[in-house]
Amino acid sequence: MKKFQTYHQSFQNLQENEIKFEQVFERIIEFMNLDPSGNFRLMVGTDSQVHKSQTTFITGIVIQNEGNGVWACIRKVIVPRKMTHLHERISLELSLTEEIVSMFTEEKKNELIQIVLPYIYQGATFIMEGHIDIGAGKRNKTSEFVKEMVSRIESMGVEPKIKPNAFVASSYANRYTK
Repeated sequence: MKKFQTYHQSFQNLQENEIKFEQVFERIIEFMNLDPSGNFRLMVGTDSQVHKSQTTFITGIVIQNEGNGVWACIRKVIVPRKMTHLHERISLELSLTEEIVSMFTEEKKNELIQIVLPYIYQGATFIMEGHIDIGAGKRNKTSEFVKEMVSRIESMGVEPKIKPNAFVASSYANRYTK
């Protein structure tokens, strides 16, 4: 019988494996310090893919300096069963996003804000977004969940983004669920 690790606590990207959250946070600080007068978006989002005997969830963390690059990583979580109910899967996707967002405590968010604060009057910005892999279109199967999921992310003090603006979930994380 295969052993599945339901919740995997390390992150990875193309350059590094087995990154702990504290190291992720350090990489974000390093990236922001390269150009502290930039326009930064810290985005977290999760996507999932149902496979034959498991469901794979990928949560992406992306720090973007608009027009000047990104640093990103993912965390993979495998649930050892096919999750065929859409609401259950979308809800778990958001729970995994919320888990990562909650790791960015007020203290950590303030540390990131302190990087751009001296440059605010020169146009520097910092915002945190929660990317939710759902859409509001009438033909979208997830549209009935938009209000619930958006409310959950807003209650954490994070700006919600849904399709087509939720690219961390619908594009970046999606790439690694296959």
